[in-house]
This record gives sequence, C-alpha cells and structure tokens, in this order.
Amino acid sequence: MTASYKEIHYQSGDGLNLYARDYANARAPLAVLCLHGLTRNSADFAELCRRLHPRYRLIVPDQRGRGRSAYDPEASNYHPGIYVEDMQILLRHLGLQRVAVVGTSMGGIMAMMMAARQPQQVRAIVLNDIGPEVDPAGLARIKAYVDNAHVFDDWEAAADYAESINGIAFPGYGRADWLRFARNLCIADAGGRPRLAYDDRISRPINDSDDNAVPPDLWPLFDACAAIPTLLIRGEFSDILSRDCVAAMRRRKADLQVVEVPGRGHAPMLDEPAAFNAIAKRLQSAEPA
Repeated sequence: MTASYKEIHYQSGDGLNLYARDYANARAPLAVLCLHGLTRNSADFAELCRRLHPRYRLIVPDQRGRGRSAYDPEASNYHPGIYVEDMQILLRHLGLQRVAVVGTSMGGIMAMMMAARQPQQVRAIVLNDIGPEVDPAGLARIKAYVDNAHVFDDWEAAADYAESINGIAFPGYGRADWLRFARNLCIADAGGRPRLAYDDRISRPINDSDDNAVPPDLWPLFDACAAIPTLLIRGEFSDILSRDCVAAMRRRKADLQVVEVPGRGHAPMLDEPAAFNAIAKRLQSAEPA
C-alpha cells in the first residue's frame, strides 16, 4: 500500500515551474524534507515516505530538470546552490519554518548547504552516502553515464539499463527489483515508451568542472553543522563515501551517528532495515519537546 500525497506546484525565483510531493499529516510533530540525488527524483523516497508518513509530514521535491519539474533553459543553473534557493522558496510556499532534512548524495550536499546558511531552519540532518569528500572513482563513474538521454523500447529494456549502471550498488536485486527501480528512474513519453526522468543537460556543468558537481571544499559546510544532530548512512560498497572520510567526519563531529548498510553501494535506498531504523530514531529524537 502506498502513502497518498498532494501535488505541489510552485515557481522558482527565475520563473521555472517546479514540483513536489507533500505527504501531509496534520498531527505530525515534525516535517521532513527529502532531497534526491543527481539523476533521481521524488519517486526514490516513495517507500521511505510510506513507512514514515503515519508519524511525519514529508516534503519530497523534484529538483529543476528532474521528474515533473521544468527543465532549465540555462544549463549552468544546474548546480546545488541554485537548488538550495529553490528549496527555500518551497519551504516559504508551504509555510514551514523548521524541518529535518534527508539528503541522498547531491541531496546531502544540499542539506549541508541549507544548514550552513540557515542553521535555525534545520532540526536534524540525514546524509545518505555523502560527505565532505567525494571519491574521484565514484564521481567518474557517475559522469560516464549521466549525459545519456536514453529512451527505451519498453520497461524491460529500461530495467536492463538500470541494472547496468546500478548493479554494483545493489548486488542482491532480482528482476522485480530492477523493474521497480526503472519505474522510479524513468517516466513514459507521449508514445508510452520509458525515458530517463531528467534533462541530460544536467551533465554540462559537471563536465565543465568537477566543482560544479561537488563544491571544492565541503568541510566548512560540514563544520557549520556542528550543532545540528546528524546521521550519516554509508553503503558498504560505496565508491563515493570512503571509510577514511567517515573517520575524518567522526573526528570533527564527536556526536555524529554512523550506520553502514550491508550489501549496498552508492546509495542505499533507505528502505533497508539498518538505514530505516536509524532514520526513524534520528527523527524521533529531533521532534520538538
């Protein structure tokens, strides 16, 4: 059974029509903003939201150029700083003053940026397989496929593609899992054929400079989150977040909670027991008294 959500449509500061899911809950003690990764969209969090919705309100946007949000005519706007500005507009649109933030990969970078800019706005952070240092090997792997604007003959072909680029991260997935993954990764075009649900031009800033994918020095952002309760989730086989980086994060933030998800690479889907249980505890401890 899936959790129901309201569809939110709002405009960015530069006039783009943007989209978000609002898993509303009038009794929720806490609102949670869920931020997806580079080539993903709000569908990634559907299972997490289904499980958390009985207790929390969850806001899950499609960043510009992804999912049901408009594509930006200016490709240089595809970078985390602009996305964070979009999130501030979304929160104002919804009248939300404080939220917990769950960020996967690029979404985790956004979470740190939000907390550094307006720490009073963020009750807690969950960083999903991302830290202040990004392993070059993982970044190169992502850059190798992100600029391919695939349209597939059918959902079986889309599932094949999903497995080809993500199989290393989910070695235990079967065919049904990859078909479900493809349904999240793609949308149907006017002819009913699945296509990747993102603007392939999001790759242009990244190809111009790695700094557009990952700001050159994220440690000041992480240090600015020192007072904010933070949970770090790492996939056991991650090629983005190294164990050395995790150790350095622990040295700089003694109260950092860390969970490693077995049998996962970059990035866990957050429906794994280790990840979900840790998130549920982190959010519960962040609820206002």
